[in-house]
Amino acid sequence: MSTIRLPRDAKAGPTKPEVRAVVRQKLALDDDEHVVEVGACTGAVTATVARDAGRVTALERVAEKLDATEANLAANDCRDAVELVAAEAPDGLPDDYDALFLGGTRNYEAVLDHAVATGVDRVVTNVSRLEVAGGVVDAYRERDLLEDVVQFQVSHGYELAGATSFDAENPVYTVVGSASDGSGSDTDTGTAGGEP
Repeated sequence: MSTIRLPRDAKAGPTKPEVRAVVRQKLALDDDEHVVEVGACTGAVTATVARDAGRVTALERVAEKLDATEANLAANDCRDAVELVAAEAPDGLPDDYDALFLGGTRNYEAVLDHAVATGVDRVVTNVSRLEVAGGVVDAYRERDLLEDVVQFQVSHGYELAGATSFDAENPVYTVVGSASDGSGSDTDTGTAGGEP
């Protein structure tokens, strides 16, 4: 997979490449599927999933972030593959999608309610704040969506006194679930709190 170029920044910053790789694996998109992203921000995840899915809808409520998404999608030659929607979810969410990625947690409970109502096959949420992660996991569990929770931290090496030391990125919690009847994805997500 080639590198995603992000010439235009947004305040929240892009989802790191290693995190995008996990999101991509958990979404396990086919080229005939429709994926929806809530909270597109810089478009880093949007550009990543546009390489796998047949159709992408990306929602962003902040105008300057939507502009950043548009510019970054153009830089990655995938602007035409994505429908950008200026809306705050759950407004703007379509009723016909196979997978849902929540890059932001604003209104996440209403978005998860929409996912349940539409029976979406895969739902993935990234969270970096511990207290919010607990709330998201509880919300998945209350809606009978929860399949897996992954916590990971990436560290990048740098030279220190002629040797290699590491700078750690903020830990990320990836919450994975499904609102389908079980006939959907065959991804290896494991089971929350237990062995796969």
